[in-house]
Amino acid sequence: MSPTNRTVVVTGIGATTPLGGDSASTWEGLLAGRSGVKPLEGERFAELPVRIAAQAAVDPGEVLPKPLARKLDRSAQFALIAAREAWADAGYTAPAGEDESIVPERLGTVIASGIGGVTTLLDQYDVLKEKGVRRVSPHTVPMLMPNGPSANVGLEVNARAGVHTPVSACASGAEAIGYAVEMIRTGRADVVVAGGTEAAIHPLPIAAFANMMAMSKNNESPTEASRPYDKARDGFVLGEGAGVVVLESAEHAAARGARVYCEVLGQGLSADSHHIAQPEPTGRGVAAAVRNLLDNTGLDPAELVHLNAHATSTPQGDTAELKALRQVLGDDLDHIAISATKSMTGHLLGGAGGIETVATVLALYHRIAPPTINVDELDDDIDADIVRGEPRKLPVEGPISAINNSFGFGGHNVTLAFRTV
Repeated sequence: MSPTNRTVVVTGIGATTPLGGDSASTWEGLLAGRSGVKPLEGERFAELPVRIAAQAAVDPGEVLPKPLARKLDRSAQFALIAAREAWADAGYTAPAGEDESIVPERLGTVIASGIGGVTTLLDQYDVLKEKGVRRVSPHTVPMLMPNGPSANVGLEVNARAGVHTPVSACASGAEAIGYAVEMIRTGRADVVVAGGTEAAIHPLPIAAFANMMAMSKNNESPTEASRPYDKARDGFVLGEGAGVVVLESAEHAAARGARVYCEVLGQGLSADSHHIAQPEPTGRGVAAAVRNLLDNTGLDPAELVHLNAHATSTPQGDTAELKALRQVLGDDLDHIAISATKSMTGHLLGGAGGIETVATVLALYHRIAPPTINVDELDDDIDADIVRGEPRKLPVEGPISAINNSFGFGGHNVTLAFRTV
């Protein structure tokens, strides 16, 4: 451990998801086991092989002023809404500098997206073809940039220590949070607003994912389509939204009397180097990331009580993840209550690590694990304790820890660890 290392804590959370327009309603939906998956309406989706998705419960256009919303891609709209909630939840009352408890040069943002402003890109191309050059929005380039969400959040809070956007497909949100931890630990920042966002519910991405045979085609039963670990699972369901946390050095949080949700122990990273889209079937890369996490943090596996799994509801990925955990954790996997919240939110791609970090933080803070829904018949290869049907109480005494896994096309593996305070 470097002598510059500092303890990092979570002081604020924010979210807008298929289950609710803020973190409280999202958490309520998770504990209730409510699915956010619905049929897609409109002619443009009618001929697709997949006609379901987990759309945001609250449209961002209903929350943001119209002049602002017109200048932001949907992914940036989600990020800004979640970041505003997290910033206020952390106890900040104004941008850095105006709120004298944080100076701009000690504040950063790291908001990730796996795809960026894809809907802006595709919609503005349609405008170009159908209405001509002069009708293309002058805001198009800032809107479609993958760093747009992080940049806009940085402008909102007046962050000058750094504004960053790691892009690693479905691991992007988790990698953003890990990067933010390192910014604080190395002394570059005292506070970082971090998370992930995604807004890719559009015919082209859906058609492309469907043709890869990656998505569920259970159009007849949308709420039952995302079913991690179930024998009948047939692919993921696309979701949208954002999850954001405010991370802070423990010293800075204590100095201003902030409420602390939990400690962030650190991250583990690896790459599969196997296939651009398929998971490495033995779980080798995932196992390496978990070992890296344990080595970096000194986390005792006996202390682990909860996992928010990547578990997208794909036949190969769900089992590979658990195989990897068994390789590293051995019998300690047996006392870990595993939740697959994508069964309710769908898969938010680059936003998944953000919202699932929010869920993991709240699970530790309230000492309760949300259920995994739609597991009617557990896959024979699932050798682990899956929380099914109802929420599961976690130990009420002593320190407990949890991990959150995120993996992405390209073989990116990120695992984050958290501990109660």
